[in-house]
Amino acid sequence: QLQLVESGGGLVQPGGSLRLSCAASGFRLEYYTIGWFRQAPGKEREGVSCISSSSYSTNYTDSVKGRFTISRDNAKNTVYLQMNSLKPEDTGVYYCAARYRMYGCHVGDMNYWGKGTLVTVSS
Repeated sequence: QLQLVESGGGLVQPGGSLRLSCAASGFRLEYYTIGWFRQAPGKEREGVSCISSSSYSTNYTDSVKGRFTISRDNAKNTVYLQMNSLKPEDTGVYYCAARYRMYGCHVGDMNYWGKGTLVTVSS
């Protein structure tokens, strides 16, 4: 069964850090572009960051540039999102998703989705 599982979410104070993980089972992530998305209460799901299968290309939404870093370890079949200097507006459910071969992370283009992990930034 093809599955993506996110972990690492939780409650953190503003200015704190979290590291999210996205682990794949049933398929090899090395052939996939991986994206991180988030959805805040009452808002649409938005793209946060994207990484190509080889890690050659990455991109970030403007609001997280300089604070978040996406990386991957294909040997461990896992992708990470390091989140620093967290702000209350970063609160939401974070999802990872995979797209076969093609680079680019738009919600409608992704082939597989995880169930999400909740990140809450609050004092």
